[in-house]
Amino acid sequence: MEHLDVNPAKMDLPFMKPNPNMILRQTPQTVKGSGISLPEEVRREMALRLDEHNCALHVALHQYGKHHWLTEGAEAFLSLHHLLEEHIEKTMEHIDSVAERVARLGGIPTAHPVTQHEISYIKCEEEGRYTMRDMLRNDLEHEMIIQQKMREQIDRAHQLKDWGTVEVLEEIVKDREDLAYHLYSVLEDDSLTRGMMHLDETGDIIHGRKADREQRLQ
Repeated sequence: MEHLDVNPAKMDLPFMKPNPNMILRQTPQTVKGSGISLPEEVRREMALRLDEHNCALHVALHQYGKHHWLTEGAEAFLSLHHLLEEHIEKTMEHIDSVAERVARLGGIPTAHPVTQHEISYIKCEEEGRYTMRDMLRNDLEHEMIIQQKMREQIDRAHQLKDWGTVEVLEEIVKDREDLAYHLYSVLEDDSLTRGMMHLDETGDIIHGRKADREQRLQ
């Protein structure tokens, strides 16, 4: 069997220690029996790595939410508002797929937002309103990291013959590539607002002038 990346339980993280006033059935970052015919150490490694994606996707979801609420500007208010709404919906779907795979492997998906941020390999941007370009660039950088981390686990899952995890992550990576492509396209240098400026000396294409039948770009 390939060398297993068995990480120690990170019980020193915030909200990781179980509540002593409740009946504990399973310790965090462990796996129980699940009916999946993979060795326990394989299921634990795959579950822990998947949980990192679960946490990263939650961070991405929170940041997309913030940017969705703060969209503004001629090109952003409607088009980007709807685009980011689609990103939010797709990210929620991916969180569900990853978390369910963690559970099927016998693990426990991390659910506390503070612990999620600690475990996540991407981090939320600092609080505050930034330019739409800066915020979208942060989202794109997150997407690139998520894709790479998932590809790394897909390779590892192939080595360990965990075909279920391979199938889940391959579908998600394809979707995340689409999301990143949308962001990259929005951040491209061309702009409709800037591109129309030359049609009128005032910079306003509807500022008190008559329609010109000879104007090809009108």
